[in-house]
Amino acid sequence: MEELLGGVRITYLGHSAFRLTTPGDEQIIVDPFISDNPVIPEELKEIGELDTILVTHGHFDHLGDAADLSKETGAKVVANFEVFSYLQGQGVENAEPIQKGGTAEIGGVKVTATNAFHSSSIQTEDGSLIYGGEPMGYVIEFESGLKVYHAGDTALFGDMSLIGSLYGPDLALLPIGDRLTMGPLEAAHAVRLLGVSHVVPMHYDPNVLPFFTGTPEKLEEHLSTLGLDGVQVHAMKPGDRLSS
Repeated sequence: MEELLGGVRITYLGHSAFRLTTPGDEQIIVDPFISDNPVIPEELKEIGELDTILVTHGHFDHLGDAADLSKETGAKVVANFEVFSYLQGQGVENAEPIQKGGTAEIGGVKVTATNAFHSSSIQTEDGSLIYGGEPMGYVIEFESGLKVYHAGDTALFGDMSLIGSLYGPDLALLPIGDRLTMGPLEAAHAVRLLGVSHVVPMHYDPNVLPFFTGTPEKLEEHLSTLGLDGVQVHAMKPGDRLSS
């Protein structure tokens, strides 16, 4: 695993939020659900330097603190066009759009937006919802060659096999909570379609949302049933880090 990471550090902030540090020490956060995240360790809420924020969709537990963090740190925020436009309306000057199928060079990484099957809306201060565009996932390719696939919130879909064949991710960050996303059964089939050997389960802690029933242990059971015993499931707790 250390050789695979090639100097990249991956810190789990809880739920679907991850902090990625490149070998060149660029700081990236995916789905910055920070201040209202009940499972993130307090010491990790102090973000410090930040270069890039990637947002998979507009729901509160993913868009999270994107606007505030960008204003505080100057970080670029990359999101679909609707979320990008919303952020501009909130006074975020450093927002950039990306759409499914597109790739952008952002600092020291290459980011490709992929499909995801879910919904996307943004809740305003008065409680009303506005359209948040279509949800996405991201394949993030680091200068070391490591490719990480953050699936966002998604159901299982057959074209995950295209993501595997086109982009060849090494590590997949997959939701397993069930009910609101795919569960462990579907996530195991996602691993099969993607062809990855390493997976980090996410979006399953009932302390965040009480609907979740999926667990890393159930994912491992379904992987074994599919004959994928060689896949390493990295069941990270908030604050845990993968590093080389």
